[in-house]
Amino acid sequence: MQVWIDPDTLKELQKSPGNVRQRLHRLALALGDEPRPAGSKALTPPDSWPAHLELRRLRVDSWRILYVIDAEWKLITILAIRKRPPYDYKDLQDLLDKLK
Repeated sequence: MQVWIDPDTLKELQKSPGNVRQRLHRLALALGDEPRPAGSKALTPPDSWPAHLELRRLRVDSWRILYVIDAEWKLITILAIRKRPPYDYKDLQDLLDKLK
């Protein structure tokens, strides 16, 4: 599968600490080979969510990689890479709207 990282997410990634940035970037790209690694979790999508799209998150220490698996197009879209706390998924719908 191919991995596409949203441009806003790349900007967020550049602001993260160097050692964390490299690890997050490497793990995000590795999703192309293993889209459902150990530690990843399926998230509940909105009601109108297409069946061929799978919303997931990967926990990396206190960071979260939010991504969508598109089985039809064989594409992984990285929506966001955020530190938790304070990240609380309140902007999840806005991130999903970007896919339209």
